[in-house]
Amino acid sequence: MKIGYIRTSTDDQSGAGQRDALRAAGCERIFHDKGVSGGAVSKPQLEHALQAASEGDALVVTRLDRLARSMKFLIEDVERIGGLGIDFVSLHEAIDTTTPGGRLFFHISAAFAEFKRDVIRQRMKEGRAAAKRAGRHDDHGRCADRRRPAPGDLSAAGG
Repeated sequence: MKIGYIRTSTDDQSGAGQRDALRAAGCERIFHDKGVSGGAVSKPQLEHALQAASEGDALVVTRLDRLARSMKFLIEDVERIGGLGIDFVSLHEAIDTTTPGGRLFFHISAAFAEFKRDVIRQRMKEGRAAAKRAGRHDDHGRCADRRRPAPGDLSAAGG
């Protein structure tokens, strides 16, 4: 049996597009977490979906980011799902762990995403170190050279 899972970040989102895609993919039951962030650890409807699934069933999502926002949590969730004997399918990315190729593709994709995140983190660390050596302070991502003009100071605003 295919079981669909929908996650919407706000209560205002209906999830209708996800629901239509999951029905078209043959999902017999669909569970919907409304107003739940992708970074949230607690996803009650995901837990209900996994409880409703039996070994050999598949949990289907429309996109990977509907299951989890971070690659770390995505990998953990998919491994937990697999540990229950449940397969995982993401329609948009064409990932289907019911096949050996699908499992391989998922892990390769996850490895590349993890690598990309680590490279970005390393570049940010190097940039902060270079800024510190140059005497600029780290103001958490805001441009250190940008100056806010005082009210009425047109010269700082280019005027």
